[in-house]
Amino acid sequence: MTPPMNLVLLAAALLLLAPPLRAGAAAQGQPQPLRVTTDSAEYCDVLARRIAAAPEAGSEPAFTLAEEGRRLCEAGHIRTGIARLRRALRAATPGVTPGH
Repeated sequence: MTPPMNLVLLAAALLLLAPPLRAGAAAQGQPQPLRVTTDSAEYCDVLARRIAAAPEAGSEPAFTLAEEGRRLCEAGHIRTGIARLRRALRAATPGVTPGH
């Protein structure tokens, strides 16, 4: 049985993109450690601690996004809360474009 064409194309695209992605991190001279995450309340706490330690954690929009993320996580909306917390972390970290 042959795999569906969409699956084959996706696998080929991932194989073609993987080397440039690894090369980009190495070219910057900064090792990019792998992080295995799960959508859990504990991960919300990990992100909140990382945001608190970030240089611009108190500035906007990082502060508001972090507060929304914590509130969502506490209300049981873990995935949405994690998404907000990740956006807050990008906004609170200098040199990282918030939209990427």
